[in-house]
Amino acid sequence: MKKLLLTSLLLTSTIFASDGYDIYKKNCSSCHIEMISKKEFVKNLSKVKAPPMVEVSNRLKANIKTTDEEDEVDRHLFILFVKDYIINPNLDFSMCNPNALEKFGTMPSQKDKISPKEAKKVAQWLYDRYEDIEFK
Repeated sequence: MKKLLLTSLLLTSTIFASDGYDIYKKNCSSCHIEMISKKEFVKNLSKVKAPPMVEVSNRLKANIKTTDEEDEVDRHLFILFVKDYIINPNLDFSMCNPNALEKFGTMPSQKDKISPKEAKKVAQWLYDRYEDIEFK
């Protein structure tokens, strides 16, 4: 029974990640590079439009933490934050590096370009894609 449940959870997670990645490619990748080293990012700083997704994920994970030992709680809060921020970006709630905010400003709202359901899928992908991957 445990194996069946685990297999179902992994399959569901993979399906969401795939959908989220496709939505990212369609709606986010023109500004946010999926993966780049910090050295390459700095080298190409004049050409990039926004922080890379690996840095976005790392910064959010560092800032959205509970005292709870459950990683699922942090993941859930991360997804809720990203889902809302995609639709309603706000400087007051930004967790970007101050230098990134100065260079790129606040992300424009994607309200008319992405549905809340799609925003949630992107948020799930963003959390899971960069698990144990650092921006270095």
